[in-house]
Amino acid sequence: MRKYEMVVILDPSVDERTVTGTFEKLVQVIPTEGGTIDNVDVWGKRKFAYEIDKKTEGIYIVLSFTAKASTAQELDRQLGLNESVMRTKVMRLDDK
Repeated sequence: MRKYEMVVILDPSVDERTVTGTFEKLVQVIPTEGGTIDNVDVWGKRKFAYEIDKKTEGIYIVLSFTAKASTAQELDRQLGLNESVMRTKVMRLDDK
């Protein structure tokens, strides 16, 4: 198992009060496959440096988790299929 950090940008039309509950449903693949969700940090709406899909802002979420490499790939794939997710970035953290 390795430690990962993922940044997810959600569509700004998603209601900010329900972001945490909605996002936890999206990341259920992690505990299902034996991983753990270490931390979920919702940054809220932020302006973009440039437009993405003709939008100027999005809701940022930073997720720290421990899982197998195949689980991280599956999570990234599933989030890519969701219409409310604009961008994702998965980073493997060093073991140090």
